[in-house]
Amino acid sequence: MQSSNHRLRDMEQHHPLLSAGPHAGHTVGNRTLWFIQDSCGMVCATMTWFLVLYAEFVVNFVMLLPAKNFWYSLLNGATFNSLAVLALASHLRTMLTDPGAVPKGNATKEYMESLQLKPGEVIYKCPKCCSIKPERAHHCSICKRCIRKMDHHCPWVNNCVGEKNQRFFVLFTMYIALISAHALGLSGMHFFTCIKVQWNECSDFSPGVSVLLLIFLCLEAILFLTFTAVMFGTQIHSICNDETEIERLKNEKPTWERRMRWDGMKTVFGGPPSLLWCNPFTGLRLRRLLLLTQGRRGGSEFSV
Repeated sequence: MQSSNHRLRDMEQHHPLLSAGPHAGHTVGNRTLWFIQDSCGMVCATMTWFLVLYAEFVVNFVMLLPAKNFWYSLLNGATFNSLAVLALASHLRTMLTDPGAVPKGNATKEYMESLQLKPGEVIYKCPKCCSIKPERAHHCSICKRCIRKMDHHCPWVNNCVGEKNQRFFVLFTMYIALISAHALGLSGMHFFTCIKVQWNECSDFSPGVSVLLLIFLCLEAILFLTFTAVMFGTQIHSICNDETEIERLKNEKPTWERRMRWDGMKTVFGGPPSLLWCNPFTGLRLRRLLLLTQGRRGGSEFSV
């Protein structure tokens, strides 16, 4: 006899209304944009951007532009700024992408009757958001929605990390770790260079200001590098084992067919290994984004 989870998975295959369509979590059709209006999350997301832009300022204006070696400044500037743009783009994609929200309030009597359930078919209803709860979905008290394959809610991206935006979150942690390591390396080189010469000759700022800016940058880089490197490794491990952080903490036994290692990576990042895996702009349609913005100006709902 099939378990309830297997019966639920069979229902998702036969009833497309149970599947998360392109507008899952959006209440006004195409003309909405996913954004969580959480005070703590918005503050943390703003702080993330501020700290990345601060690192850009120190690297560019304190270390690279005053440097006498043109190629050293050009190559390091192009590398650091490119990684920073990719990190911020990944942050935006993680924050503004529907993580896999289940349609809210669809567990109505009329909707249940429209599914034409067979005797013995089992589904679950979330009492908090009044929605039919698919397998591996968990309710987020901050997003106020059930999220498919919810890994965790991250205030630094002001969103849940779930089925549809985990890829961008992994890229965000990777690029932040890279620019943090790069900033630490540049800071070490700058200290070493300025010790051999006069501080006034290696920076346009006074020695005291330069030292304070560099110390704060190094502290920031160490903290960000440690946190994002650990988070990146945790996410890759979860993807390769096809197990979310919530499922691991709850010690849930898998009732689904696991996609191990490369199969899991292909599922999350889409397609076989390629450079597109590292591109946070993949799948971004400018025309669609402009339509969403116009919809917001026209009074459409903007947040969940």
